[in-house]
Amino acid sequence: MIRRARQSLCALLIVWAALAAAQDAGLVQERLEAALRHSFADATPDEWKTRLQQDETQALCSRYRNAPPPEIAASISAQAKAGMRYPSNGKLIGDWLNGEQIASFSGGGQLSRLMPDPAGARRGGNCFACHALTPSEVAAGNLGPNLTGYAKVRGTSTESVRYAYEKIYNAQASFACSFMPRFGHNGWLTPDQVADLVAFLLDPQSPVNR
Repeated sequence: MIRRARQSLCALLIVWAALAAAQDAGLVQERLEAALRHSFADATPDEWKTRLQQDETQALCSRYRNAPPPEIAASISAQAKAGMRYPSNGKLIGDWLNGEQIASFSGGGQLSRLMPDPAGARRGGNCFACHALTPSEVAAGNLGPNLTGYAKVRGTSTESVRYAYEKIYNAQASFACSFMPRFGHNGWLTPDQVADLVAFLLDPQSPVNR
């Protein structure tokens, strides 16, 4: 009898702890959102929606801690594929010189009272923060794979070109919950700029391949 009572008490304590944890999680989320809104008080409603509010893909990746079940991962990738946009001229390889500048530049996108972006501010991909791309760059990051000699490794077939373009435009198309930013999907870079980055990776004259 005493043993059963103890078991019932333990079960009640476990349920109470789970409910308390859920309530605490909700409270933490509310406080976090309030802190964000206070910190970025000058952000417009559109900026809140596109920069600070999770979309469906982000919410799913958060829910599954970036390891969604196969069926959810397939759905995320299919949705990313369906949202692909390409340059109006149909060319997925642009100008590698422009691509080099985009890859190197880290500015743009400030939601700051101290340094707000002017209208039409230049934006960059800041690619070197995560990838080694050229042998001469000594401060490249290693969060992403080393892309030095990309064309020599991947080749320049139609499939390789399309893969590179879609990976930059929206990496979720090939790997659900990828850590790589969705540059094209989020409107951070235009399709033409993405094509320029593809050229930076694949053109034989690019420092990536020399």
